[in-house]
Order: sequence, then structure tokens, then C-alpha cells
Amino acid sequence: MALPPAPAADFPRERTALVTGAASPRGIGRAIAARLAADGWSVAVLDLDESACREEAERLADEHGVPCAGLGADIRDRDAVHTAVRRIEAELPQLVGLVNNAGVSSPVPFLDVSPAEWQRVVDVNLHGTFHVTQAVAKVMAPRRLGRVVSISSTSAERGGGVYGRAAYSASKAALLGLSRTLARELGPYGITANSVAPGSIDTDIMGGRLTDERKATLLADLPVGRIGTVHDVAAVVAFLLSEQAGYLTGVTYDVNGGSHIA
Repeated sequence: MALPPAPAADFPRERTALVTGAASPRGIGRAIAARLAADGWSVAVLDLDESACREEAERLADEHGVPCAGLGADIRDRDAVHTAVRRIEAELPQLVGLVNNAGVSSPVPFLDVSPAEWQRVVDVNLHGTFHVTQAVAKVMAPRRLGRVVSISSTSAERGGGVYGRAAYSASKAALLGLSRTLARELGPYGITANSVAPGSIDTDIMGGRLTDERKATLLADLPVGRIGTVHDVAAVVAFLLSEQAGYLTGVTYDVNGGSHIA
């Protein structure tokens, strides 16, 4: 796609954000979707379980009075992703925001990582993000307006040490590089691309590892004195998708309570 650079378009009052991995009951994606709906966005909830996505979309629509849609798709499947984006275009207002939240963790130490485990993590966290972002960016570019936010991790910046090991950290670090490249390549089309790197957040992805002992260890390394919540992350994402964030691109916002200070 080759379009001449042009000024960004006006920010529409009625607009849609696609949030991937947004159906998990205690997940970051679900909190982001709820925050955006509360801020007046129409939201496309995308995850593997279509029935859970539809249920969450209906709840958001009822609670916040905005059109929402729930879509089931495996982001590793390029065709499924493109089908989902076409549905969003047909059913909801202009697609302005994308939150690449879908991802899987991996606590396996590097010396024990099998090729299958490495591929599993990279396929979702990196390849899936590529499929979704390219499909959405092709919709945004002709309209000269878009906001892309990818959820990375403090593990990507400090080399693990949170709860993800080599495969997870490597895939999340790749998202930082991808976002910075997108900022340069998509900027002329009015599209910003930024990253959010959460640290210790109390979500289901921790897989029950947040015992009292583990929590005490984490708190000892946190200047703010508490474990992060999904709402801490959602607030930052909502800002980066807003009209006011139009001059921010290629940046990473660390939401980690001070556990990693660059």
C-alpha cells in the first residue's frame, strides 16, 4: 500500500477500538475494553471463545450505551483475523483504535525450552500481533487516522525476572521493536504506534503463582508498595488511544510500580 503523506483526519466522536484477548474474566484486555467503553468507544472484543466475547460485548453495550461486538478468532490464523476485521468494519463505527493484548506466557527456563514451546509463544505473541496489526492498519491508512497500542512486558525490558522466561520475554521484546518501526512507517498515514509494558499485575496469566510468599517477594521490589491492577494498565492504554495522545508515537509506557526504572 503506497499512499502520499497527508495530515491526520479529525478524531470522530463515534469510533471503534478492537481489543484482542479481551474475554478473560480477570485479564488486562477485559479491563481495557471496559475502560474504553466507559470513555465512549465502541468496542470489538476479540478472543478465542466467541460465546464469551459476545457475552462481554453485550454487557459492555448494556452498561455503557455504545455499540459493541464480540468476535471469536485465533489471531494466529490470518484468514480468521481478516474476516473479523471485515465484520468490525460492517457492524461498528470507524475503526480508530487497536489494542494488541492477546498473548500467552511461558515460565520455562531457556535450557529447557523445546522448539514446540518456543513456537507456541512466538506464534501468538508476535505472529498473531503481526496479522492483526497489518489487517487493521490497512483499514486505518486510507482514512489517515489510527491508534495502535501493543501490550509488551517489563520482562522484555529487564530480561525476564517477573514471571515470563526466555520465550515470553523475547516475544514481548519483539513487540517493542515492531511498535517503534510502525511509528516510523505508519506515521505519514496519521497512525500512532506505542507500547505499554506492565510489570507485576494481578491477573489470571500468573496462573496461581501469586501466593502470599510470592506477593511478599514482589512487594519488596516495588517502590509503590502494592501489586498492580488491570485498571492501572487500562488507564494508560485509554490515554494512548485518545485524541490528546496524537503527538506520542514510538514510546513505551512502563506500568510496573517502579520495579524497572530505565
